[in-house]
Amino acid sequence: MQTDHSIRFDSLELIAPILRAVQDEGYTEPTPVQSAAIPIVLEGSDLIATAKTGTGKTAAFAIPMLQLLQESGAPGDALRGLILTPTRELALQIHENLRAYGRHLKLTHAVVVGGVSAGPQIQAMRRRPDILVATPGRLLDLMGQGKIRLRDIEIAVLDEADRMLDMGFIRDVRKIVDALPRQRQTLLFSATISSEITKLTGEMLRKPARVEVTPPATVADNITQKVLFVDQGDKRDLLARLLKDDDSIGSALVFTRTRHRANRVARQLSQAGIKADAIHSDKSQGARQKALEAFDRGRVRVLVATDIVARGIDVDGITHVINFEIPNEAENYVHRIGRTARAGAAGIALSFCNADEISYLADIEKLTGIRLQEVDEHPHRNQGIAAMRDRGGPAKKKAPSGGGGGGSSQRGPRRASGAAQSQGEGGKHRSPRNKRRGDGGSGKPNRQPGNRDQRGNEAAVAPAAAPFGRRPRAA
Repeated sequence: MQTDHSIRFDSLELIAPILRAVQDEGYTEPTPVQSAAIPIVLEGSDLIATAKTGTGKTAAFAIPMLQLLQESGAPGDALRGLILTPTRELALQIHENLRAYGRHLKLTHAVVVGGVSAGPQIQAMRRRPDILVATPGRLLDLMGQGKIRLRDIEIAVLDEADRMLDMGFIRDVRKIVDALPRQRQTLLFSATISSEITKLTGEMLRKPARVEVTPPATVADNITQKVLFVDQGDKRDLLARLLKDDDSIGSALVFTRTRHRANRVARQLSQAGIKADAIHSDKSQGARQKALEAFDRGRVRVLVATDIVARGIDVDGITHVINFEIPNEAENYVHRIGRTARAGAAGIALSFCNADEISYLADIEKLTGIRLQEVDEHPHRNQGIAAMRDRGGPAKKKAPSGGGGGGSSQRGPRRASGAAQSQGEGGKHRSPRNKRRGDGGSGKPNRQPGNRDQRGNEAAVAPAAAPFGRRPRAA
């Protein structure tokens, strides 16, 4: 996907204060989703936008929303804009973007998320913000307490709608939508459009315009994708060696399937003299923000994460994404590696593949249409596992509950769709009834304040080889 250099922000009929803020951010040319969506939103139409992660979706709805609300009424009169998003991290990121794009406006905004005390958020709502960024659980909690009313909303945005539904928020989303005024503008942004999302759009949107700048499940051209075949027991040593020997790895985001393994990998890297930290839903909001800030500012070289941060976190300068464990949902692979190669930079995605993950690798290659290039010059290469790739994988067997997942001679045993089939971070399977509850998988609802927003599971051929995935130069 390439930016159309014939379109500039100053040709999108943006008001002067927003143009100045955009220029302050160093933007001159909008991305394809921005150039397509912004004029539609400014016209007042409902919108469904499909675009892969890292394409500038936030600016595509935040910039026109700020302009419309600036022009429609006096700031501070009432809560007039709502942005609904699945995770706390994404909500905070959007809030920062609103501050940047609206720095020369008098509009105010607040953020309401779970996992932290509701007191300061209630105080912020008493100051009558114009725009609210919220996760569904905490928003419903405060609505139930009478602290937030949505009767004056003019523009409502559902961001990462597919992720919202995957995390079990569909009922919460419907309750929130039911509380909105019938006369409103609604925008829905999603990386993919499933049949469930199509049904939801029919309930929420009126004659929406559609923008699809790229097909779903595509990977940016400037990400070099590679695979390393290795026994599960050798993965930790391979990761440590790679990080010590390859100076091109400036900042690495490492993904595991479970919270326990994320903690263990981060701890072992630290013991090996590599600055590392872990981030997952068991950590408090403060701890997660602290880890992200340290990673963003370069104080931590490696951030080990579960899929909770596979979307919505825009950290500059991530040179490598490393799949310590290959995700058992191919779509999650696309979202993981989308954390590198941001803003036109080049990036590397490395995947450690054991015997039980061969079928997952096949799913990824089928989804993306790209055969991952093998890195065969590493000390733990397993020829037997590499040979399984073209044979279709090991003999069919049931996927283990806490390890690398199952494989099969073809595609592996049939797996249930969506979050119901994924393993929770604790390594236990959960029933469909419990998938919308907390991350603990206990089967009992977690009614502690702030925890309603933690329902998700965390659980072309590449160019010529380079040792351990050295980073190509940016185009």
